[in-house]
Amino acid sequence: MRILILGGTRFLGRHLVDAALAAGHEITLFNRGRSGPGLFPGVENLVGDRDGDLLPLAGGKWDAVIDTCGYVPRLVRGSVEALKDSAGLYVFISSVSVYADASTPGVSEKDPVGTVDDPTVEEVTGETYGPLKALCEAAVEELMPGRALNLRPGLIVGPFDPSDRFTYWPRRVARGGDVLAPGSPEKPIQIIDARDLAEWTIRLVERSVTGVFTATGPEIPIPFGTLLATCKHVTNSDANFVWIDDECLIKEGAGPWIEIPLWLPEKSGLMEVDVGKAVSEGLTFRPLEQIIRDTYDWDASRPQDTKYAAGLDPEKEKALLAACRG
Repeated sequence: MRILILGGTRFLGRHLVDAALAAGHEITLFNRGRSGPGLFPGVENLVGDRDGDLLPLAGGKWDAVIDTCGYVPRLVRGSVEALKDSAGLYVFISSVSVYADASTPGVSEKDPVGTVDDPTVEEVTGETYGPLKALCEAAVEELMPGRALNLRPGLIVGPFDPSDRFTYWPRRVARGGDVLAPGSPEKPIQIIDARDLAEWTIRLVERSVTGVFTATGPEIPIPFGTLLATCKHVTNSDANFVWIDDECLIKEGAGPWIEIPLWLPEKSGLMEVDVGKAVSEGLTFRPLEQIIRDTYDWDASRPQDTKYAAGLDPEKEKALLAACRG
């Protein structure tokens, strides 16, 4: 198959290219040429910009397009308009954040998506991110009815993850000592390894599957305590987990999700979504131990001066432990 990937050189995109090439497909990349321009030297790379420079796509023919980097409906609509007559299937990578109400477990594709008061807004914030993704999905379906595949992943993790939200934990646990563990060890966690998502996406494309799928995992969420214990086992660490309750962390000014990755003090169903439909279409999950090991090994290969995008500063961690431990 001939597959066009919008993006393709960062995180999920590069795993999609790897998965597609491994399956024997012919790949074209379309991006601005700024991130990893020489990453795939044997792959056709069209340099342009979905915001005003789509001309390099003219005249091409592809069996499928995979859009990894759409956040604003206007730009997604423009890409679909440019490709609807030259591609058989349009795959849009969306997010579980589209759901209007994820306060309880079991959210699935049948549930309503969020809305935004001004559909022309283009500032992506915590409040607009999900509704804008939902509008992007709607644009794809409107312009390519019956030829749209909208995938809604949860937290994507694994090697090359620039967000550091998952990577923080193997790295921190490996360092050992007293490790601040937020909330409760029973709190559920769902993640999706970028390689699992990429390989599954390519399998769906091969079968021309359409529709909407929520894609995270596993089906039975991972307890936070299990995640940390597995990090300890994989990294052969002497870490001692000190579980601190939500109330004290909030009182002491700890930041959820980014500063303390994966920690959500409020009740959230986004870590307990229903992925049955995706599993029935072949989504599989590699073992947690493998995800942690591969992520840790990749992280260890990064430059020593890497500025991490998420995680507790060691001094603040010590201060929180001093203030909150029993």
